[in-house]
Amino acid sequence: MTYVSGFVTPVKIGDKERYIASAKAAAPLFKEYGVLSHVEAWGDNLPDGKITDFKMAVKAEEGETVVFSWVVWPDKATADAFEAKMMDDPRFHELDMPFDGKRMIYGGFETIFEA
Repeated sequence: MTYVSGFVTPVKIGDKERYIASAKAAAPLFKEYGVLSHVEAWGDNLPDGKITDFKMAVKAEEGETVVFSWVVWPDKATADAFEAKMMDDPRFHELDMPFDGKRMIYGGFETIFEA
């Protein structure tokens, strides 16, 4: 089964084009490391929750939306190998990151069902 790395990121609405450009620049690097699929989704229907919601999860501020993104790996071993090498790859450090990475949340997910 595949393995998924998921991300929830606050991004200034005015930085949408910068964010898209950054994602497009990162895509070939992800592919090089074995990613099967890379999706970036711009928040446009983010209802306020009473206990939690996407905006609260990343402490989104006025003028920000939330980007929900994920990459699909062939397996966890490939994802782990990428994580071990990414920090040493200068190309990732050169990418424009138009968001506050301290408020981004991410995690790895074992696939339990695919259709």
